[in-house]
Amino acid sequence: MSKVLLLNGSPHVHGCTATALDEMIIVFEAEGIETELIQVGTREIRGCISCGSCSRTGKCVFDDLVNEVGPKLEEADGLVVGSPVYYGSPNGNIISFMDRLFYSTPFSKHMKVGAAVVSCRRGGNTASFDVLNKYFTISGMPVASSSYWNQVHGFSAEDVRKDLEGLQTMRNLARNMSFLIRAIADAKEKYGYPEVERGFFTSFPDGK
Repeated sequence: MSKVLLLNGSPHVHGCTATALDEMIIVFEAEGIETELIQVGTREIRGCISCGSCSRTGKCVFDDLVNEVGPKLEEADGLVVGSPVYYGSPNGNIISFMDRLFYSTPFSKHMKVGAAVVSCRRGGNTASFDVLNKYFTISGMPVASSSYWNQVHGFSAEDVRKDLEGLQTMRNLARNMSFLIRAIADAKEKYGYPEVERGFFTSFPDGK
């Protein structure tokens, strides 16, 4: 069975972001996709210190939720990252978590399907959406889209439940993501994954 991990970057377990992710989980389960929701926003997650330890050990030097989630991501077929908007950006916990998760894990994320979900009261949503999508696009992960940008609006979970278009967007996103996961699995059996070249690493060490 295919599996999707969902990360809730909000400190509010039953808040706006959770309401959006819950709407997706209902569809995933109807589509026969296994889900696991992980609360990131309630945990103390420090940022990457660029120590390089993970390049030797294959895991982060800080042995916390990042190292717990790493093996789960390796086995998963898709990843949904949800965050509230703080000053036009995803919140600090989910940024620190994603930096360390993606940098410290040695396995390929190629062809795992990614989707970002953001919640805001009014603005900053598309900027936050853009930040989260960059983790996927640097990792060879197809990005799932919906019938609008993947966002919900509201100051509370009750508000979000009134955002009928936003919830519709979440349902369409989950359906599209389910389809992509199945299509990629089917194509892998028929054709194999596309080749990934790794021969060049441009750093301009001579300053030219």
